[in-house]
Amino acid sequence: MLALKAENISKQYRLGQVGTGTLSHDLNRLWYTIRGKEDPYLKIGEANDRTTKGTSEYVWSLRDIDFEITQGDAVGIIGKNGAGKSTLLKLLSKVTKPTTGKIYTKGRIASLLEVGTGFHPEMTGRENVYLNGAILGMTRKEITRKFDEIVAFSGVERYIDTPVKRYSSGMYVRLAFAVAAHLESEILIVDEVLAVGDADFQKKCLGKMGDVTKGEGRTVLFVSHNMAAVRRLCQKGILLKQGSIVCQDNMENVLNRYDLEFRSGEKNFEINYPSAIDAKMQINRVKLAKPNDHHILFTDDDLIFEFDVTTRTPVEDAYITIDIKDQHDELIYWTSDYTSQRYIKSEKGEWKLQCKLPKGMLTQGYYVATFAIYSPLSNQVIHYMPNFFINFELEENENSYLQQFGIIRPGKIGLQSDWNAEKK
Repeated sequence: MLALKAENISKQYRLGQVGTGTLSHDLNRLWYTIRGKEDPYLKIGEANDRTTKGTSEYVWSLRDIDFEITQGDAVGIIGKNGAGKSTLLKLLSKVTKPTTGKIYTKGRIASLLEVGTGFHPEMTGRENVYLNGAILGMTRKEITRKFDEIVAFSGVERYIDTPVKRYSSGMYVRLAFAVAAHLESEILIVDEVLAVGDADFQKKCLGKMGDVTKGEGRTVLFVSHNMAAVRRLCQKGILLKQGSIVCQDNMENVLNRYDLEFRSGEKNFEINYPSAIDAKMQINRVKLAKPNDHHILFTDDDLIFEFDVTTRTPVEDAYITIDIKDQHDELIYWTSDYTSQRYIKSEKGEWKLQCKLPKGMLTQGYYVATFAIYSPLSNQVIHYMPNFFINFELEENENSYLQQFGIIRPGKIGLQSDWNAEKK
């Protein structure tokens, strides 16, 4: 049974304006509509490509979107910033109308598009539960029946009678998600809610959304940049690029297409950090030494990271770490210089370090490496900038496991074990 259907929907915006911007434009559009002709402003405009300046004042945030979602499906909507994900959810939630096309839904929709949407800052958490529940379509009796369950899930029992203007952003989103998740709706729409909460709350949210789809047979549309969460929760996926659907399939295939479409061409083998003069120690530069001139490395290549580090004030127990994650944001390997002769921890100056990963450790795939300086005694991150990373791709070559044995190694770790056999 269909829960939701999008039929040729598009959304156009005029930059810097509300609506079409002028009375003459509105009258022009009305005149064409009365005469049964096509809106002239639908013929112009550009895709929402943020990498270029563009020349048109009209932008298509979404263009010719078609899909069907079956009741009980958990659907992940992914894509780069500006792809149109949030706009699509706003259209499906009826926050705004499509410029063209139609949307068909079956059942009640609960949406959590922004942190604390529908909350009044001067009202208490208790009052906002009733207010937000009413906005989402719940009756007062239904809210009262579920109130204790909502508050327990949110974990803000102690502050439920405190005005929400005194809540942290994490408390805001926990309470807002709890209300939306406990509405007995047929369709739950969630946009980046996991970006605010802590790890325990994220796990709790994923568990609840999993219960909603598998146990209660409700439909979930989930937008997130956390690929591990999307992969764990969703069975089906939609990939957007510049306002158009690139791929819609099962989630694993969509994630693979995402890697192919957006990540394979964005290699970055060297990063230079901005100066952080207040930091006791900082990483200035990291480079992944390439054994060849190609952008793709092979599984049997040596992976060597070279560091330039500044020590301004020595921190005795500090060490440098490397996190390597796969395309689904799962941590595959962690290492540090903790066991090496680390002169950088005890003397001021400029230092060069090198880390060589175990030979043939990783199997083919896409990886992201991030770096930090950490002090375990003080439990303090001395230097870490998550937006600075090295990304690389590994492929099997002619001397690989694939060529020798005719199979691709499953999993992410490719280190060989020692096997021995003897006759009894």
